[in-house]
Amino acid sequence: MKNMKLTLMVIPAVLMMAACSNKPAVSDETAGKVSIKEETLTYSGDSVNMNGFIAYDESSEARRPVVLVVHEWWGQNDYSKKRARELAALGYLAFAVDMYGEGKTADDPEGAGKLAMPFYMDPVMAQRRFDAALSSAMSHKLADTTQVAAIGYCFGGSMVLNMARLGENLSGVVSFHGNLIGVPPSKDKLKTPVLVCHGEADQFVNAAEVATFKRQMDSVGAVYTYKSYPNATHAFTNPNATEKGKKFNIPIAYNAEADTASWNDMKTFFGTIFKK
Repeated sequence: MKNMKLTLMVIPAVLMMAACSNKPAVSDETAGKVSIKEETLTYSGDSVNMNGFIAYDESSEARRPVVLVVHEWWGQNDYSKKRARELAALGYLAFAVDMYGEGKTADDPEGAGKLAMPFYMDPVMAQRRFDAALSSAMSHKLADTTQVAAIGYCFGGSMVLNMARLGENLSGVVSFHGNLIGVPPSKDKLKTPVLVCHGEADQFVNAAEVATFKRQMDSVGAVYTYKSYPNATHAFTNPNATEKGKKFNIPIAYNAEADTASWNDMKTFFGTIFKK
């Protein structure tokens, strides 16, 4: 377990190296009346088969903005699919990405670290996996291909930030409790608005990393919003985090107040990046 903790703590250091309706299909007020359709599909890229999960409101045939969801380091499990369903209820075409391929998941930090680390070490490889998901999502009949965002949790948060820094043409990205240091930002590439949702009690993303992130983003004139939530640790949006934190003796826990606040911040952000 000591080695598992070390793997978790070293990730930030490794990152240092490394003619359509434009409205969502439904509003928040009618979200409880939607009919959510779920689809699974296999898509390929980077010589790997990946399992995508799509959710959308089937009561409307309108094209709607696309939101890709990149999973935590545990892999594309029920949590990322749950978030896709919630996005669908807000009127988006949600696509839960399978970054690892073949639907691989991990049940413990050691296994998760082995799956995640190659993506931290090789951001361009991660971009190929992301692009495969993006292409698949954009091909959906309900996709408004002019409006595409990506959100990510923990590992996924760091991945979507890297996609923005690598120059992906996205309407915006949102990182929930993700590592902040990765591909160095470049004024020529980073054109995507960014929202960072950070727990103030996150022991894996400390104050020094936050300061470095802000300094880097400011140095290239990046458009970003940084939100922090008191008493929130790493993985604060995931209701399963508290149990896993106790089981594996790692400082992660669910924080309902921060979860709600960050989700509302994401909705406000989407209101600015998506055309009405």
